[in-house]
Amino acid sequence: MSRPSAAPERVVRTIQWAMAGAAVLFIGGIVTWIAHLIRTAWRLKDVPSASIGISLVAIPVFLTLLGVILYVFWGLLRDPEAFTGPGVTPEGGEPRGRL
Repeated sequence: MSRPSAAPERVVRTIQWAMAGAAVLFIGGIVTWIAHLIRTAWRLKDVPSASIGISLVAIPVFLTLLGVILYVFWGLLRDPEAFTGPGVTPEGGEPRGRL
């Protein structure tokens, strides 16, 4: 049996890269926005404890989330066949992992 076209695989890979890029832009925008809020609070002589306290929690949480997202996408992009489940059949055969 011949291998199906690689076009759907390229489309999926492009979508995965786009999603990883969107995550970087989104979380990078959030971190930049929080840093801007801290600078604005500093310039307006606002209470720094609230803005700094929130940012000390929010920025590491978002950066950790970004790390997890990129780790998952990197694993999918590097070795997509490692994530195929037992219901996926190899070429011309029985499902893997079942008797």
